Amino acid sequence: MTQPAPSALLCAALQAAERGWHVFPLRPRDKRPALHGETACPRTGDCVAGHRKWEQRATTDPDRIRSAWSTGAFNIGLATGPSGLVVVDLDPVKAKDPKGTPDGVTSLQALCERAGHTVPPTYRTRTASGGHHLYFTAPDGVRLGNSAGRLGKHIDTRAHGGYVVAAGSALPSGAYEVVDPTEPAPLPEWLHALLTPRQPFRGLTAAAVPVRASRYAAAALKAETAAVAGAGEGVRNWTLVRAARALGRFIPSGDLARHEVEQALNSAGLAAGLRENECRKAVASALNWSVANNSGRPT
Repeated sequence: MTQPAPSALLCAALQAAERGWHVFPLRPRDKRPALHGETACPRTGDCVAGHRKWEQRATTDPDRIRSAWSTGAFNIGLATGPSGLVVVDLDPVKAKDPKGTPDGVTSLQALCERAGHTVPPTYRTRTASGGHHLYFTAPDGVRLGNSAGRLGKHIDTRAHGGYVVAAGSALPSGAYEVVDPTEPAPLPEWLHALLTPRQPFRGLTAAAVPVRASRYAAAALKAETAAVAGAGEGVRNWTLVRAARALGRFIPSGDLARHEVEQALNSAGLAAGLRENECRKAVASALNWSVANNSGRPT
């Protein structure tokens, strides 16, 4: 893939800045920032008052952009947080993925079907690897972070603390191109809800643990239920089943009572957003398996 001319990259960086998007230079034909690290910081210019990282140095100032891109054919990094964006990154299937693994586009379609919603038309780019970036405006007054796999297989998101490679850039494997120039739509409320970090499920920490429970069993009950309550879309069912199988080992030994495990896991599943009937069926099945395959006191 031929590297775009410096003038073309500068033009693309300026166009992004005109939209209010904060940009910074990436290494030519690369995704990595073309900025000095903290250990090599000269404490001059932008860093005169202390080292400033790429998110702090990203800018919409056309003069600073022209100055930065005048020294080389830099790719364009777009700092999503300062730009007020949430970018949904839909990756293609990777060579190491098991057969049948869905790509990001397929995972997003499945997520929409389960949620009963659609993704509105919005600004979209095709990535060098053949994936897609969907740009949304972040909700006012909300500081979302990055996520990896929270929405589903091969779906990542970039917001505060993250950046994406902007259109006009190129890697040896291909270019980043705009495929839908529509203005970024507001992040749908249902996606916002799925990306909002869950608060700790405080009811679990106050739940009574049987007096007969060993310290290890009590700790396992607390840890596993907290993991279920904090699990995101795409992994919460698997997390619930795994937790039930882990805690089921303590039932034959008498360290935990089955009804207490079921109650704690069902409550955690509801806190994670699962439906009650889903929780009960999954927990019952996983506990049955665990009890049947374990006997005596866990070591």
